[in-house]
Order: sequence, then C-alpha cells, then structure tokens
Amino acid sequence: MPFSLIPLLLLIVPLAEIGAFVIIGREIGVFWTLAMVFFTAVLGSILLRVQGFGLMNKIQQEMGQGRVPGREMIHGVMVMIAGVLLLTPGFITDSIGFLLFVPAIRDAGWALIKSRISVASMGGFSAQQGPQQGPQDSNTIDLDEEEYQRDPDPNSPWNKEKD
Repeated sequence: MPFSLIPLLLLIVPLAEIGAFVIIGREIGVFWTLAMVFFTAVLGSILLRVQGFGLMNKIQQEMGQGRVPGREMIHGVMVMIAGVLLLTPGFITDSIGFLLFVPAIRDAGWALIKSRISVASMGGFSAQQGPQQGPQDSNTIDLDEEEYQRDPDPNSPWNKEKD
C-alpha cells in the first residue's frame, strides 16, 4: 500500500464508521447499536484467544518438525489484526475483522503475499536442516567450554580484584 493512501484511510474510515453508526442507530436505536458494538468487542476477544492459541500450537508443531511456519505466522498476524479491528468500535472495522477470522479468507491473503515473502535464517536454525551444528562459515571458531578461558584485565575500572 502506498504511503500516501494511509492518511486518506485515516480520514475515510472514521467518517464511514460515523455514517454507519448514524444509519444503524436510526434504524434500531441507540441502545441496541451500542449493545452490538459491545457484543462484537467481547466476541472478538474470545475469537482472538481461541484462534490465537490454536495458531500458536500449529507454529510450535511446524518448528518442532524443522519447518519455517510462514503460513501460520501470516495467519497469526491476520488474527491479531482481526482482534484489533473487532475491539475498535465500528461496524465496518467489525465486518473486516470477522472476515479475517475465516481461515479461507486468511488463506487467500496468504496466497496473495506468499510470493513476496522471503524467509532468511538468522543462525542457529535453518528451515531445511533444523538446528545448525558447528560453525556457519570459515571465519567462525567454535570452542567447547573447557577450551575457553577468560582472563580479566587488571586495568579495567570494573575489575573487582583491583580494590
């Protein structure tokens, strides 16, 4: 999304929400409109908790099998965004939030962005090989505990033996 659209969305979305509140409030009344907003916030927090824990379990299973949980991570982000949208008062944000809780919608979103994501390993874990053993390159020296010894600098201001 181009950066120039963000300020426009920050203006359009609240105005659309206000319009929806006015129209719905006129049709069903202020009390029922506020009750619906409260109900969607509660329902959103419950869905966020249930689906969030389910996704955490899937992420742990994928990592336990030595695979990078890319799909599950994107689903987790979408569920988190859905929870925020449902906790935000408004009917338009609630509608988008409920749609993001549907796994088929999240899969469609994953299909759109899957080709644009590159997963890079940050040492210690590789998607293809699991936990790394030994040095990563020829400039790395891997020492065992008995091979390593620390000699404190006597001139260091943090040396406790100096006092």
